[in-house]
Amino acid sequence: MAVQGGMASQERLMVRVARMYHEQGVRQPQIAKQLHVSQAKVSRLLKRAEELGIVRVTIHEPLGGHSDLEELLVTRYGLEDAVVVSVSSEDESSILSSIGTAAATYLSEVLLGHERIGISSWSATLLAMVNGMPKATRQLADSVVQVIGGVGEPAAQVQATRLTEQLATLTGAEPRFLTAPGFVSSAELQAAIMAEPYIREASEYWSSLSILLAGIGSLEPSPLLRQSGNALPLDEQRELRERGAVGDVCLRFFDESGQIVHSGVDGCVVGISPDLLFKIPRRIGAAGGSMKHSAIRAALLGHWVNVLVTDTDTAAFLLA
Repeated sequence: MAVQGGMASQERLMVRVARMYHEQGVRQPQIAKQLHVSQAKVSRLLKRAEELGIVRVTIHEPLGGHSDLEELLVTRYGLEDAVVVSVSSEDESSILSSIGTAAATYLSEVLLGHERIGISSWSATLLAMVNGMPKATRQLADSVVQVIGGVGEPAAQVQATRLTEQLATLTGAEPRFLTAPGFVSSAELQAAIMAEPYIREASEYWSSLSILLAGIGSLEPSPLLRQSGNALPLDEQRELRERGAVGDVCLRFFDESGQIVHSGVDGCVVGISPDLLFKIPRRIGAAGGSMKHSAIRAALLGHWVNVLVTDTDTAAFLLA
């Protein structure tokens, strides 16, 4: 705090109030009582001291913070929030771990206890998030709902359902599972699956979700998705590529400007529709690494996510 000298009586009182409040930590009611003025006047003097530059607030960011990059991302892409973290190496596991831990911290900070959280099954970053999230000492959410099918090969079933179950346990919420394949062979089969009572029951929660947690996928399927048995067939990938698709959120594909790419895949996805997805107020995308740069930028341009958790190199790319 910087204080100017040679001031009239009112200005001296202003400085006195500012010193007591900012330097000595005296609360406003005590200042008012000690100086025999009203608390409203103390508040006005403190505000005026900032306006005149008598009090200058300087914020010292902790080592390792990247608030400048975060603010630029929010402004550039119209986001609600952004979290940028450093990574120890370009190794994929290091990137996943760092972003996952940051996403876990962010989620713990923003949950108020009544939220309905939708979570995508296919994301190694979200797996890293639940692995890095401590169990809450109070209830942080009402329910955690799976928004895309997650049954593939038996070994992958464990990974897919683990996201919903573990996040529900960590937040004290009720889990809601979507026990179905994420991608099926025909629109007719998809319609039949969605009509099943236990699937319909889970999907009814989608319209009331307050938060979505999703990875941002590139057109090339991740190892987790490929192992699951739910990776798109090669001919479907080829069609999407020819139509200009660069990435997806919840198996809903978009081009480099973020516009949805329609194809035969649309009717075969057992999961949340784009219309319902865009109605979720807070859509958190956790992703990073050079292989996903184009997909992440497109997801931001198309507003598929409005909160981004990513690494410094990806942030620099997005701002270049």
